Amino acid sequence: MIPRYSPKEISAIWTEEAKFQRWLQLEIAAVEARMEAGLVPVEALAVIREKATFNVEEILEIEKETKHDVIAFLTNVAGYVGPHSRYIHEGLTSSDVVDTCLAMQMRDAGKILIADIKSLVEVLAKRAQEFKYTLEMGRTHGIHAEPTTFGLKLLLWHQEMLRNLERMEKAVATISVGKISGAVGTYQHLSPDIEAAVCRKLGLEPSSISTQILQRDRHAEYATTMAIIASSIEKFSVELRHLQRTEVREAEEFFSKGQKGSSAMPHKRNPITFERLTGMARVVRSNSIAAMENVALWHERDISHSSVERIIMPDSTTALCYMLRTFSEALTTLLVYPERMEENFNSSYGLTTSQTLLLALTAKGLTREDAYRMVQRNAMESWSTKVHLRELVLGDEELMKNFTPEEIAELFSADHILGKLKTSVDTIFKRNGF
Repeated sequence: MIPRYSPKEISAIWTEEAKFQRWLQLEIAAVEARMEAGLVPVEALAVIREKATFNVEEILEIEKETKHDVIAFLTNVAGYVGPHSRYIHEGLTSSDVVDTCLAMQMRDAGKILIADIKSLVEVLAKRAQEFKYTLEMGRTHGIHAEPTTFGLKLLLWHQEMLRNLERMEKAVATISVGKISGAVGTYQHLSPDIEAAVCRKLGLEPSSISTQILQRDRHAEYATTMAIIASSIEKFSVELRHLQRTEVREAEEFFSKGQKGSSAMPHKRNPITFERLTGMARVVRSNSIAAMENVALWHERDISHSSVERIIMPDSTTALCYMLRTFSEALTTLLVYPERMEENFNSSYGLTTSQTLLLALTAKGLTREDAYRMVQRNAMESWSTKVHLRELVLGDEELMKNFTPEEIAELFSADHILGKLKTSVDTIFKRNGF
């Protein structure tokens, strides 16, 4: 991931230095496990612990000749350790190192993502309660439908992110496994007990079965989980972009002092953060397709997945970390305009009371078809004439045979509408733990 979108904490996991450090950690853990099993002299482990190190530039230079990164790494480490280096990597294959350490990197990155999701959940909870009763027009197909509250919108997102938290925790657990089972997973040169000991030292579970590699359904689950989370952030961002449109302007991305919105138009205040997050979600989603295509490999393994994962795992985890933190900050500073929400609510001539009126007619004994015909007739006239629906209804002789003017006034009253909405809001918040 480019530096622009790379939080230092998570991008540090994916440096060459960090990768080789984990490789060395695994190699020493394997020597230690074999020493505990009586297969390596105690003094050899002591020398390896004291002297084992590496130099990234030297490894890369060696790899130019070997064309094999693990061999280049081992050659470099051996140069520092000396004769006792013969106990390093004994009985292992390259994928034992690469796959197990990739699992460690994904686990560690996943823990950061989990913490960031929890932080976003807290922000959503706070702002949902802040706007719990803030009246807003609900829209379907982009058209005014019935009243809702801005707090309900945020509560909906809060619950979605709680589900995403569960998904990410599951994905991290799924990937937190290692394998030290050899060239085709049959423990020809190291026992399952050694594998279990090494994994325990690394904070992993041993895979119950593997080939030369961990199976890539695990990685696909992790990547698709990130894609779902990124898609949620895109969903929230698209909604807020719509709400910032000039014609709507119910919410607005914070615009800091000295910020410029356009090189040509000084008046512009654009939702650039939410647009950026929308775009980044496309990258994370696209990478998940590559992860799923990595599942099908030849026989006990091939290497077609390796080059893909060197790109998509660092990029997706880093991008999602950036997205979570950026959206949390944008939501914390989001400008919300309740007065504009009320103006928009009142701009559709009472049409959003149409279902209330429809049900009131059927309660009087009319068929649904007749009731719908009467209400729709007045609703369509209200759209075209910009006359409030209540006034048209009061002048409709056929419809008014079923009501008194007082009953119509009650159906259209703000107290009636908002009273029912408040009761529903209370129930929904309570049902979701608030």
